[in-house]
Amino acid sequence: MTRHTESSESAESTDSSESSEPTESEASYDRRRLRQWAAGRARAEGVARRDLLRLVAAAGLASTVPVALSAPRAAAAGPGIVKPLPPEWFIIHGTNAEARFESFADTGYTTPAARFFVRNHTTTPRIDAASWKLNIWGDGLTGRAREFTLADLRRFKPVTRTAFVECAGNARSFFATQQGRAGSGTPWTTGAIGVAHWRGVRLSDVLQKAGLSRRAVDIMPRGLDDEYVTSDGTSYGRVRRPMPVSKALDDVILAYEMNGSPLPPDHGYPVRLLAPSWVGISSIKWLGDIEVSTEPLYSPWNTDFYRLFGDAYPAEGSAPLTRQTIKSAFELPWNADLSAHTRHRLTGRAWSAGGAITRVEVSADGGASWRAARLHDRGQEGSWTRWSFPWKPTRTGPAELLSRATDSAGRTQPATTVHNTQGYLFGAVIRHAVTVSG
Repeated sequence: MTRHTESSESAESTDSSESSEPTESEASYDRRRLRQWAAGRARAEGVARRDLLRLVAAAGLASTVPVALSAPRAAAAGPGIVKPLPPEWFIIHGTNAEARFESFADTGYTTPAARFFVRNHTTTPRIDAASWKLNIWGDGLTGRAREFTLADLRRFKPVTRTAFVECAGNARSFFATQQGRAGSGTPWTTGAIGVAHWRGVRLSDVLQKAGLSRRAVDIMPRGLDDEYVTSDGTSYGRVRRPMPVSKALDDVILAYEMNGSPLPPDHGYPVRLLAPSWVGISSIKWLGDIEVSTEPLYSPWNTDFYRLFGDAYPAEGSAPLTRQTIKSAFELPWNADLSAHTRHRLTGRAWSAGGAITRVEVSADGGASWRAARLHDRGQEGSWTRWSFPWKPTRTGPAELLSRATDSAGRTQPATTVHNTQGYLFGAVIRHAVTVSG
């Protein structure tokens, strides 16, 4: 697994706790956990029987009742998101708020918390940090469950990571508008992403302090937001998603600051998980407990949700989603009006979960020809690179602008993305419509 680049604060010292357990690839991990599942050695809290059958055709597995949580929380405030959502910065999608990507043009490298997108399953909880505790429990510990207060976490050596958080469904709407087959879920354009400086403590340090066993396979962090209940009354419980111990010991942190300030309520106050380069659902907000297990763990968030289903995938779906994909986008309003015979400085951002951005190309003729854009940041895996491109249109009328990114792993954005029913991981070149006026 590729280690994420840390800031100078944490890069100066890498202690042995992060490498005390062997790591394995995400693919081999998933194969191993499926073997354990097939042998009857797995737990699936909150997963319907039909989904167990679909996954491995194995019935009769017992669910484990989770440790009860007594969360120190007040009632969530309506309308569900705490911070202001001015229309020039955000598009509202139910309980979610998408950032207008063009609004990033004047923000600098990182995304201010005030402009960071919000992905909520329910409403933002208001939590008292003074009484908040993180409960770490499970048979993957060598002893009893451990509790950590915020003050306890601050006694660990702090680290800072500069990383994006991106919803797995970011750019989902383009499955419909560009490829003619919609995916279910929030119709994000490109604004379900933000980059911040996250400060906290290595999850590996906390797990070792809690008594991590070498037999541990999975961890499952769970949030303190309300239970997720669908419109038909089905309750999936609190948001939770398993993660292999190999990832937890690699680059994951328990973050308590965002861009130099305490986490805002909408972004996980007082503590959230940050899983760099992985789909946003892995970075659980409002962290309440972490189960550590010697058996593979499953929840609706890696069985019903956050797998790839569709014609191109097995009936049981793909393996649970881990890494994000590669994307690029213009910091330009959709259907912007640009003057002909005028030199325009087009700007944008490109990012990849699998490598640093090494090249961005722009096409102003719908993809017939491409020219290199200028990169303004040194590429970094799991973050983004700003770019610019000069364009002086000569013909009036509708036009399409395209950007295409390449990363250090050799991946380049394709012309299309294979369809999946829930619209995850759209990484194809986006056709950005503009109008050139005389």
